[in-house]
Amino acid sequence: MWAVIGGSGFEKFDGFETIEELDAATPFGEASSGLRRVKIGENEALFLSRHGAHHEMLPTEVNYRANIWALKKHGAKAILSFSAIGSLQKELKPGDLVVPDQYIDRTKGIRNHTFCGDGLVGHMSLAKPICPSFKETLQSKVNGYDFDTHFDKTYVCIEGPNFSTAAESKMYRQWGADIIGMTNYPEFALAREAGLSYGPCCFVTDYDCWDDSIPHVTLEAVLEVMRNNNAKAFQIAKDMVATPAPTTAADQGLKFGVMTPKDAIPADKRQWLSVLQN
Repeated sequence: MWAVIGGSGFEKFDGFETIEELDAATPFGEASSGLRRVKIGENEALFLSRHGAHHEMLPTEVNYRANIWALKKHGAKAILSFSAIGSLQKELKPGDLVVPDQYIDRTKGIRNHTFCGDGLVGHMSLAKPICPSFKETLQSKVNGYDFDTHFDKTYVCIEGPNFSTAAESKMYRQWGADIIGMTNYPEFALAREAGLSYGPCCFVTDYDCWDDSIPHVTLEAVLEVMRNNNAKAFQIAKDMVATPAPTTAADQGLKFGVMTPKDAIPADKRQWLSVLQN
């Protein structure tokens, strides 16, 4: 089953029919509000609003571990992630869809970014963080969309909640980053630990602040573009959940990545770990 995570501007979709509200309690605290099973077209999926049903959480306040664990518990095999991002390249225009395949983490280390620790040691490869099957499937569909789509880009994730300085924005461009956002990390890394294939769909809202000839990002401008991007995201969600959820990450996470011997894993971790290893 697919799970859809909606970020800023994607907290709800009018075309999603709610089937049932789901339990959001996890060993890591409550998942974001609005967790439910939905019908999208003729197909069922899970849906979660990343920042909460009423956008009540900062990027730093999102309980990423709880979100990923809850989706896995309720049957997710793959995640379709929608986000609003800024562009660091002229050709990536507001309204465009960008599908990154690489990430640079510039968060400040205050987010819980792994299920491991406190007696549980594991290591996962993040060399190729997104699901190749997702990318291939989406590439086969984009010719039917009335907006431009870009693949194979690099996303730099900052802590937020404020936008970057001009000096930072220019530095990220020098590093090879193409887009800038606040939420894909640690989401994609936790999805990998949970053995969930991850497919990011990032919609450009602005050009950040690296070029003084372009108006710098403001919340007012971002909100206007977000409204137009929601319908595009619904079209993608409807198309993607009609395809089988990929399972390419199923054997890449904690199922085989735990180094701690089973009998040495603390008892309070074994039950929730079994969900992630399933």
